[in-house]
Amino acid sequence: MENNQTQNYKKPINIVEVNYKQTGKSKATNELGMRQMQADAFEARSAQYLLLKAPPASGKSMALMFIALDKLINQGIKKVIVAVPERSIGNSFAPTQLTKFGFFADWEFNIKYNLCTPGSDKSKVQAFKDFMLSDEKILICTHATLRFAFEGLTETDFNDCLIAIDEFHHVSADGENRLGNVLRNLMQKSNAHIVAMTGSYFRGDSVPVLAPEDEAKFTPVTYNYYDQLNGYEYLKSLGIGYHFYRGRYYKHDEERGMSALEEILDENLKTIIHIPSVNSAESSKEKLEEVNHIIDCIGELEYQDTETGVLYVKSKRSGRILKIADLVNDNQKERDKITAYLRGVKTPDDIDMIIALGMAKEGFDWPFCQHALTIGYRGSLTEIIQIIGRATRDSNNKTHAQFTNLIAQPDAMDDDVKLSVNNMLKAITASLLMEQVLAPNFKFKPMQDEDEDVIEGENDEENTIRIKGFKKAKTQRAKEILQNDLNDLKARILQDETMLKAMPGNLEPEVINQVVIPRIIKEVYPDLNEEEVEAVRHYVVVDSVIKNGEVEEQGSKKFIKMAGSFVNIDDINIDLIDTINPFQKAFEILSKNVTSSVLKSIQDTINVTKIELTEEEAILLWPKIKEWVKRTGDKPSMQSYDPKEQRLAQALLFIQDAKRKKAQNG
Repeated sequence: MENNQTQNYKKPINIVEVNYKQTGKSKATNELGMRQMQADAFEARSAQYLLLKAPPASGKSMALMFIALDKLINQGIKKVIVAVPERSIGNSFAPTQLTKFGFFADWEFNIKYNLCTPGSDKSKVQAFKDFMLSDEKILICTHATLRFAFEGLTETDFNDCLIAIDEFHHVSADGENRLGNVLRNLMQKSNAHIVAMTGSYFRGDSVPVLAPEDEAKFTPVTYNYYDQLNGYEYLKSLGIGYHFYRGRYYKHDEERGMSALEEILDENLKTIIHIPSVNSAESSKEKLEEVNHIIDCIGELEYQDTETGVLYVKSKRSGRILKIADLVNDNQKERDKITAYLRGVKTPDDIDMIIALGMAKEGFDWPFCQHALTIGYRGSLTEIIQIIGRATRDSNNKTHAQFTNLIAQPDAMDDDVKLSVNNMLKAITASLLMEQVLAPNFKFKPMQDEDEDVIEGENDEENTIRIKGFKKAKTQRAKEILQNDLNDLKARILQDETMLKAMPGNLEPEVINQVVIPRIIKEVYPDLNEEEVEAVRHYVVVDSVIKNGEVEEQGSKKFIKMAGSFVNIDDINIDLIDTINPFQKAFEILSKNVTSSVLKSIQDTINVTKIELTEEEAILLWPKIKEWVKRTGDKPSMQSYDPKEQRLAQALLFIQDAKRKKAQNG
């Protein structure tokens, strides 16, 4: 197939670009053969309930093996049950020799009790029950098998057992979530030990994974995503970006001269393509046809290997033969063939692309993947970080990992413009959160800390920043929130409806930082007093602003670029921080890369649903109104095209109305 397309692939608009130092620390092992995260988890091995939150590729599966073997050999546990969300992930817990690296036992079990193999649920449930009555020690099964088996057993049957739940975010405190019910019943009515593992930093996007009283029983072990990626050997950078399309992503676009997919899909990168959910607006509702459309965009199908299921496609751009795996096909026999082939992949040349729908998001190990290309907006932050994790494994074939979200462009002529705008705003906030998760961590202290005897600054650790007026957390409760919940809290803030409408510049930064954010903190943690809320607010706002800034060293001094200007780090104070929208940067990047009509669509849609003005905000804006009048000689106008001027005008009307009512009642 000849084609005269010679254009280069278009790079996505990267809202996040994080660089790493390749220290090798996260891959180094100790005398027991444990990597850093695994050693941290093993320290907490005696906990009855252990919650392990660590990024993809940090070694959670092996961490569980170390902990489970210690519980079997040293802690009186009789059986270990490992539950994974789908069969393909069960391979992560295959028999493993650990003694050759220094550990005291190997992870071994009767292969009969690996229930992540083809077969009926009924036979697997019976095998589960047989295991419970046998002398065997270890069983691997799916979440579904655990749920079904639990229905035929009592809670006390699980006494002296360790239940390990992989990809724990599949659990929910929702009463309809059966796995959540299993977990609650085991905690309330048995002495079972539980190890919960997840690569996500979010408890759930709309429903929490655990009720607060249940979560309080867990010992958390959190391994930082930045430390994981910074400690790699090969990976230097990670980009998170967007590319927009009109109509269908796989259809020819006259303006582009090709489809949006062809424009963004670089066949030289090992890529996982996730097609839209069939329930989403971006889907054609015919998932098998979408796979065919994608292959047509790439080239022409030459043949399919009958043994492996691999598709051999001749690229219409280069003429190369590309090896493609189709994980969308529902035929179980075909699916088993291709997943078996993928499990045996040893080199980058073994596969070029994978097309997936629900699979290949989590627990799926393809270290050579360089690009996770996701079509359609993903509403779940958990799902996004899982997808990004497919490309962030360290491998000698890549120095850069890329996540690209191909999403529908808001179009003023489209009936679904409001949906498209909301999807775009939520996609951008997901990127902002990812930047917060993936960037280096800082520690913040007041410039004068009354709790320290040492001279300020002398004994500070690396990445410690002193800030004038900073309120540090003093109670244990506030400290725990900042230590364990910071990213969860930022996720709640970024998904808040008011924040979504405010971020493109519709609210003054002071209002976001001093009114909106503390309101959300109070909603999430109603038990906090005012002093604790303010300490948590300070940390959240400062951390977000600093992570969105750029730190540069000049001689012996450090400067940080905030809101377009460089500030000496020694001169930073909380009042300055409060004048900066901590989440504005993404919109500035976006505004330079999309058309004015798209930006107008965003603004018009937000204007239809105005943000309610509160008395607290009006009082906060009063000095700015006076400053506006002094500078311009006129009052701010409601008819202005500037959303900030409109907001000042609204605040002025609010204040004038409040004064009038007061005079009437006086």
